[in-house]
Amino acid sequence: MSRAGEDVGEVEFPHPRTTSLLVGQAASERTLLDTYRSGRVPHAWLIGGPSGIGKATLAYRLARFVLARPDPSNVAVRDAETLTVDPQHPVFRRVAAQAHADLLALERTVGDSGALRAFITVDQVARTGALFGSTAGEGGWRVCIVDSADELNPASANKLLKVLEEPPARSLFLLVSHAPGRLLPTIRSRCCHLLLRPLTEDEVVRAAAAAADRSVRDPEIRAAAAVAEGSVGRALSLLGGTTLALRGRITELLARLPALDQRALHALGDTLAGTDPAPLATFMDAVREWLSGRLAVLPQEARKLAPVAEVWEKVNRAGKDVEVYNLERKPLVFAVFGLLAETARR
Repeated sequence: MSRAGEDVGEVEFPHPRTTSLLVGQAASERTLLDTYRSGRVPHAWLIGGPSGIGKATLAYRLARFVLARPDPSNVAVRDAETLTVDPQHPVFRRVAAQAHADLLALERTVGDSGALRAFITVDQVARTGALFGSTAGEGGWRVCIVDSADELNPASANKLLKVLEEPPARSLFLLVSHAPGRLLPTIRSRCCHLLLRPLTEDEVVRAAAAAADRSVRDPEIRAAAAVAEGSVGRALSLLGGTTLALRGRITELLARLPALDQRALHALGDTLAGTDPAPLATFMDAVREWLSGRLAVLPQEARKLAPVAEVWEKVNRAGKDVEVYNLERKPLVFAVFGLLAETARR
């Protein structure tokens, strides 16, 4: 889900730390609650699954619950049915305001250039030393949320690993990951794993409508949910401005493969030009969806899957380079469609 104060298209959506609603992940929430209630609390959870399905929202729900109810044997914990903390509770308010002394959130920040950094830096991870090297300010737990662990670079990942290797008492790490298999094996091995499922279309409608403060009958909400592949984040990214129309254009060009419409590709490249991250994200999401569809219909043989997997890696690498280094986007459009056309001919 988009961060507070960050525009997606022309709409602004709440950060997970301010979100009280969790949709479609009741089973995973129950797992976390039951484990906490047992008193045998793992020091680190790796919460995995596709982007935009509520992983960070669930992490913040657990963090607030633990900070508000630090004794797992307390009657309020025993009787709880969910990890809900009332939005008027002081802990909820302090977490939402980024003012809780016992919670550290590690996520990408804006650099000196004014642009969002590509990675969570080693200096950010070093702040765990101050948090976990002292007594909890309110006598309970100290919690660190990493959102997302996929955005750690090698130096920051190794820095985090050192803390995970010798966790202090009553410490809790919540690592959000869209691709847990790509994390360092040593990090994965020190975490208890929780895999969240994609949402149903109706669940996406409900969650997206709540986040955007719209009706569940809003036609734009329903249209976005229909192509969001179970991701609230993806549905939200399609709202506002001309994002849904852009998605339709890209999907139409993908449907014509291996034929390439050079004029339409030029026009698409012009549309993607600039520094707005939303059109590029829409393009990359549509391309990944097309490639996922190819992988799904191919025979499950290495010789059939390998070429498509190779194209997947090339496309993702090219998209990341354009994002990180602010490269021209029109060459990316032509390069990606060239690769996809070759794939479609096989």
